[in-house]
Amino acid sequence: MQEPTRPHPTRQRLSKVMKADANFVQNGQGDASAKKAAPAATAHDPFAMLDFIDAFTTEVGEALELSTPNPYLTMAAHLIRNHLEGRTVTPSSLVAASGVPYATAVRKLADMTAAGLVEQRPRTRSGKSFSLHASTRLLESWQQLTSRVERLAERHLGARPARDADYYFGGSYMQGQSIKPPSVLPEPLSLPGGVRVLVHGDPTFMVMETLKRQFEQIVGTDISQRAFSIDRLHEEALRNSARRTSHYDIIAIDLPWIGEFASQGLLLPLDEVMDIQRLDPSDFHTAGWRAAHWAGRPYGVPSQTTPELLFYRKDMFAEAGLEPPTTTAAVLEAARRFHDPARGRYGIAWNAARGTALGHTFMMACADFGHPILNLDPISGGFDADWLDRDDLRPQFDAPAAEAAAEYLMQLLDYSPPDILSMSWYERVRPYAAGRVAMAYGYTLLAPYFELDPSSPAHDTTGYLPHAAGPGGSPVAPVGGYVLGIPANLPVERRAAAAEALIAFTSPAAQKLYVQNGSRTAPRYSVGADPEVRRLSPIFEAVDGMSWRDELQFWPRPPVPEVCDLIEICGQELHEMLRGVISPRLALRKTQERAEQAMRHRRF
Repeated sequence: MQEPTRPHPTRQRLSKVMKADANFVQNGQGDASAKKAAPAATAHDPFAMLDFIDAFTTEVGEALELSTPNPYLTMAAHLIRNHLEGRTVTPSSLVAASGVPYATAVRKLADMTAAGLVEQRPRTRSGKSFSLHASTRLLESWQQLTSRVERLAERHLGARPARDADYYFGGSYMQGQSIKPPSVLPEPLSLPGGVRVLVHGDPTFMVMETLKRQFEQIVGTDISQRAFSIDRLHEEALRNSARRTSHYDIIAIDLPWIGEFASQGLLLPLDEVMDIQRLDPSDFHTAGWRAAHWAGRPYGVPSQTTPELLFYRKDMFAEAGLEPPTTTAAVLEAARRFHDPARGRYGIAWNAARGTALGHTFMMACADFGHPILNLDPISGGFDADWLDRDDLRPQFDAPAAEAAAEYLMQLLDYSPPDILSMSWYERVRPYAAGRVAMAYGYTLLAPYFELDPSSPAHDTTGYLPHAAGPGGSPVAPVGGYVLGIPANLPVERRAAAAEALIAFTSPAAQKLYVQNGSRTAPRYSVGADPEVRRLSPIFEAVDGMSWRDELQFWPRPPVPEVCDLIEICGQELHEMLRGVISPRLALRKTQERAEQAMRHRRF
């Protein structure tokens, strides 16, 4: 009887990528709106070539009884498989997997180690016990092998490679400019209790959680991760800063919070704990890297650079004979054309929930009309938000351009779902993924809700645009996302290891791995340009194009220390406006007064 096929751990975890945010929303952790499981992700089995080689060598051995197993090949495959699954390989387990007598296997293992194919990493302080890992050289050799095997099968057997189903090593890394898979650190990190990380409960960070075992292999220690909704993350990060000793080695900071956390001394300047050039700063999207600075010093490493874009249904626009909307007037006209409440169809979805969600929306809407919420200095591409540690900044909500932005939101109400005033981060994308709305403003990190769900009407039919421009504005893609930083109250003896973990978690190889497992954020140019990444989603090419056109900007939400207060004020007063309680003019006047008071209170 044939043994039943067991699903690979990686395949199982891939099917749970978009459910992970719900799994982590327990006891108040994670975004409350993510409690319903998101669509299951689909991904191609990354073990295809490993399985083929295992099966082929087994068949050869059984068909030709005099055949001798190739211990180099079997041990290499064993190392590669366990590297992907995040499992520890010991000398005894590798010898046992070789398929040859013990003495022969030990000699062959010594040959592989001497050739630089196997790396040893101490498991104890004495160094007498160690684990074995695939070296960078072995990973590269495996890439070449799988590429050649595929081409040989195509040439001699007429097998056509499944270009739309490339496997991890055989397809993902075939191209010359492709990013290589992450390799283990030469020495395990010395962090008693492991690496402790505080993050946001969004799909990208949940992908990191599903890859935890593999990254534990890479850094050589345990990883524990706590996830919270955006508001609770801010609260927990502040609570942690008040503790005598930080509970976390690394914390995720929303980009607009940089000024608050840096100016109050809650984060370590990264140039104090690492050589910044090791991060390859020029590889990060310019806006994302600049937004991680305060007073000219970096306080975090971009983990997600996720601009808010306009998602639109290309198929619906084509059928209606409409061009992709590049102006606010065109957005309103398209929303009007597609709005059909009687059939359960609506024009557009967006963040209109009271508080944080709507506050972010209004600031970005002001940017659509070329208006910053503070008196920032104009520069090429927008406004200068690099140097905000100054005392002459003033809010400017009570202005004609801000009123135009408020009126735009009022007009959007006419073509929005009936529950729009309670829609926030996840709620606005779910009806888009379900095919109930034609357009939605959303961060790229939410694209997996329809890109990884083949049953979604928006699957493979979505176009990505920067925010449409209003009068006086130009297309802008407001940059969001998170940086990873090191708390200032982290004990000195843990800082160097925390910095090494930070580098490992944000490397190009790590970022590519996140994308392959469901993430749709890529803070690095190299990741967005990777051939395999480009094949996974059109979103990366679109975002790269916006970056090169200087449309990615972080000035719409300037990271001043008072920004959370300003966001909340906007979200409260503008919500009253949307409910029809007060006029746009009065809402902006009240916002201006409260904003001025908040900034005076914090600064004086």
